[in-house]
Order: sequence, then structure tokens, then C-alpha cells
Amino acid sequence: MTIPPQGVLLLAVQAGDQHAFECLVEPYQRELLTHCYRMLGSYHDAEDLVQETLLRAWEKRASFTDQGSYRAWLYRIATNLCLNMLTRSPRRSLPPNSSHKSDPTRPLPRRASEPIWLEPFPDELEASYESDPEEKAMQSEYIRLAFLTAIQQLTPTQRAILLLRGVLDWEAREVAEWLNLSVVAVNSGLQRARHTLRQHQVLPEARATLPPSQLQPLLQRYVTLWEQGDISGLVGLMREDAWFTMPPIPAWFQGRKAIETLFRTSIFSMAQQWRLLPTHANASPAFGLYKHNTETATYQLFGLLVLDFDGELIANTVTFLELHSLLPFALPDTFPAF
Repeated sequence: MTIPPQGVLLLAVQAGDQHAFECLVEPYQRELLTHCYRMLGSYHDAEDLVQETLLRAWEKRASFTDQGSYRAWLYRIATNLCLNMLTRSPRRSLPPNSSHKSDPTRPLPRRASEPIWLEPFPDELEASYESDPEEKAMQSEYIRLAFLTAIQQLTPTQRAILLLRGVLDWEAREVAEWLNLSVVAVNSGLQRARHTLRQHQVLPEARATLPPSQLQPLLQRYVTLWEQGDISGLVGLMREDAWFTMPPIPAWFQGRKAIETLFRTSIFSMAQQWRLLPTHANASPAFGLYKHNTETATYQLFGLLVLDFDGELIANTVTFLELHSLLPFALPDTFPAF
């Protein structure tokens, strides 16, 4: 089906044509979802905010004129809705940024019930702004957990400025108008935001990644070791200062020795109890984690492992255990039989 030019769609939307509105906004929904997720750190909150953005755009359709960009208008609505939500929502992060290192010889603490942890984001839903491979790699850096954790340290306004100016490259004049700030305040906010990122050693530049010919054998070895319960082999794939965490459990463990102790005492208490299903999250290799259920004799979805590599070694592992946050990945409830 041929979609009419934007000008024609706008006139139809002004006249109250719901179908024209859907055609008009459809190209922007994925990038709005990505933007709101970066702002909020929650896929589900981002999804709700995108729907609220489209509702507001429909309700206020008569106030839009074709003197500006419809895409920019949607971003303005979405950003301000995110800022409103952030005034009443807790800052999301990961355990390494909110608590001291945990002792692997002590029992794990109870899961935190509050929505305070970052949620994972499926790579297949990430907006693709550029066709150039290098630019795509650069944009992927802005969806990684390390970047998202770092920008949670910013004020909501600084976060919006960084994403709109530093990531999406909107002009300072536009961002100032959207946020009711001066251009000077926007430029100053961008400088402070970038300074914070440098302090967290998260720079807005693409990093070298292993080519698939090198990465895939490593990932296959990781799967084999995990499913065999080979703790020494798994730890051997990690950097000496690697860390491991399992939100919503408010604990994290750093160093091969500590992670090995955790594996032996808590995770691999029985052999052959895990299966892994490959996927991708936050521009990183990931696996659906399935645990054996002796009553049903099946492997049931238990969590999502997201790996961050430094060269050929794993720098950190985030294991998301809140199953509700995994719904966007459409992982099967039980490990499929192959």
C-alpha cells in the first residue's frame, strides 16, 4: 500500500482521519520507544509513554501547523511526558551503582519490590536511524547498559539534553524551545552531562567489538560450560575484575573468586539444571535462562543473561530475574525441544 505524502496525511489528520494519523505516526513509533526507554530505563514505562504521546498528538492535532517537523513535535511531547514521569518515579539503576559489593558466602538478600532497576531492551526493537555501519555501531552504544546506568546519574533535564542534543543531534535552539530553557542553558547542560559520562568512563563513541567469527565460538563455549555446570570454565571466560548481578536481587559480586563462590553455593547447586536460548539485548549478546523443574520435567524460563565483553573476556553479566521485564523478548515459557 502506498502511503500518501506527509502533507496530505497532515491535512487528513487535521480533518479527523484516524487512519491517516496511524499512517503518519507509524514511522516514528520505534524511535520514540527507543528515546523514551533511554530517558526512563524501563521498557514498559517507555511503551506506555509512547502510547500517551500518540494520544496527546491526536487530541492536539488541530494545534499543529506544517511550519515545523511533525517528528520534532512528537519528540517534544514524548520528552516532556518523560520529564513529568521522572518527577514522581525513582531513579533506575543496577545494583553495582546503588550498593556495596556483596559477600558470596552470605545468603542472598530478598528481591527489591520497588521498580528501581533498569529493564532490558530487545535489540530487534531498537530504532535504526542510519544505514552506515559505523553510525549504527555508534547509536548502539547509546542503548548499552553501561551508558543507561551512567545517564541515570544525570538530572532528568540533563538527561533530556544529552539525548536530544548529543545522541539525536537536534539543534540547541530546538531543544531549548522544547524544554523552556535558554540556548546557553542547553549548551551548559550538555557539557555537564558529558562530564558526568567521562567520570563514569562512558564515552559517546563506538568501541571495537569482536567479529562474528570470533564471538560466536566464545558464545557457544559459554553455553556449553553453563549447561554443563562447569564453574571453573565459566570463570575462566571472565575478566579478573568482572562483576555479576541479578536484579531485582539487590546484590552484586566482583572478581573471579567471588563469582566462583557464588556459582558454587547458589547457582550451580545441582548439575545439568540450566539451558540457554540465544537472543540479543541492549546491543549485547544475551541468553534466555531456563531452569529445570523436576515436577514437570521441563526447563522453565528463569531470567535473561546479558553479557558485556571486553575483547575475548566477559567484563560483566547482568541476569534479569523479573519475568515481567522479559515479555518484550517473546521468549518461550519453556525451553523448546530441538
